[in-house]
Amino acid sequence: MNIIDYIIFGLYLAGVLGIGFYHFRRNKDAEDYYIGGRKIKAPYVGLSLVATDVGGGFSIGLGGVGFLMGLAGSWLLFTGLLGAWLSAVFIIPKIKAIDKANAMFTYPDFLRHRYNDNVALLAAVISAIGYMGFTGAQILAGATLAEATLITSAPFGMSPMNFALIIIAVVCIGYTVIGGIKAVIYTDAAQWAILLIGLILITIPITLRHPDIGGIAGLRAELGDEFFSLTNIEITTFINWMLTITPIWLIGMTIYQRVFACKNKKEARRAWYIAGIFEYPIMAFSGVFLGMCARVLFPDADPEAGLPMLIRDMLPIGVTGIIIAAYFSAIMSTADSCMMASSGNIVNDVIQRHIKPELSHKSLMRVSQIVTLIIGVGAMIIAASFTMVLDAILHAYAFMVSGLFIPTLGAYFWKRASSAGALGAMLIGGGVTMLLQLMGWIYGWEHGLDYTVYGIICSLISFVVISLLIPDEREIITESG
Repeated sequence: MNIIDYIIFGLYLAGVLGIGFYHFRRNKDAEDYYIGGRKIKAPYVGLSLVATDVGGGFSIGLGGVGFLMGLAGSWLLFTGLLGAWLSAVFIIPKIKAIDKANAMFTYPDFLRHRYNDNVALLAAVISAIGYMGFTGAQILAGATLAEATLITSAPFGMSPMNFALIIIAVVCIGYTVIGGIKAVIYTDAAQWAILLIGLILITIPITLRHPDIGGIAGLRAELGDEFFSLTNIEITTFINWMLTITPIWLIGMTIYQRVFACKNKKEARRAWYIAGIFEYPIMAFSGVFLGMCARVLFPDADPEAGLPMLIRDMLPIGVTGIIIAAYFSAIMSTADSCMMASSGNIVNDVIQRHIKPELSHKSLMRVSQIVTLIIGVGAMIIAASFTMVLDAILHAYAFMVSGLFIPTLGAYFWKRASSAGALGAMLIGGGVTMLLQLMGWIYGWEHGLDYTVYGIICSLISFVVISLLIPDEREIITESG
């Protein structure tokens, strides 16, 4: 890259850190730090939602599936449209009514309201660990992009990848720790705008005009009709994506934080509709299309490295720095939200309720910042353990979905759901998935359906059976709270 590109990229990182410092001075208490004072407007929340859900991990992953299967890879983000709109219709009216009556902070707060403290505590631990893993996936995405575009050598005998991991983690952890959710949401909105403009108005037109591609007709001639078909996907892959990713809209701590950050039900539903349409078709087709172009330009590249290589080699001086900044925007917009989610689970649902309930508002915010820092460091260590971004994301999702999806679904829609049933479903569903993953890693098992599917099935069976055998002596929640 040219020195101009490095300058542009450096100015961008400085701007992001500046936003963090600005909101650090404006945060008054934990409510400001975690849910933005419950008054953030729908457009900002909507863009933050899609930035968090898609982020750099799925952006890099989208390029990879586009490289491998073409337009059919866009089904990866159809899960976002489906999850967001189903939540807007069926979930938000219920949770906003409960939030209005109980002033909630976190996803486990809802489970505590419906079940009991033990269920909320277990959910908080599962969610915190899962989101730390998801943060690690984003840091890995940033390092993958940096190694392919920015960092060709490293000091102190380090590999370029490890050096990139440290740089990305330091910047992302820094502005998240000091700024809280308001810094996260407002930077998300700005960063997502940069990414969309960079992809749709700059990268795609320039890439299509490249002589080795020759427009849409040339791309089709090089790749074949199957790359332009939405059915060029195995049914097991489609099922895995739908069952592993869509449920995150029901159990995601980042999702609930943004519900609680909205002023009312109307604003929240509007934000969710905005998020869905930006995920699919806008980002879905942009990402896989560029992955297809990368396959033509760099046929021997690693699938997830193709898109970063395209950005590095195909764009003119100055534009390269802007587009790389756009992708780093997406990466950090997800990493920051996941760190906040994990931190919120640990501080609000574990420390404040079970270890140090007497903490003052000011002390609680300082503890929150320390915990966020620790989670960021843990995520960096996790990032160093994976090589494929999409694999890291799906493993983090699997850990949360297999244990939490069924009990949460039951909390909203099944009158006989019990606390004992929820605990059993979390332990059995999550345990089965983790055991299958571990045995798969050890023995190299080949499989069609994702391990999460089996975890969900076991979770459902145990949830129903235990709830019927050990009922709670309380009634189901209603929309009036």
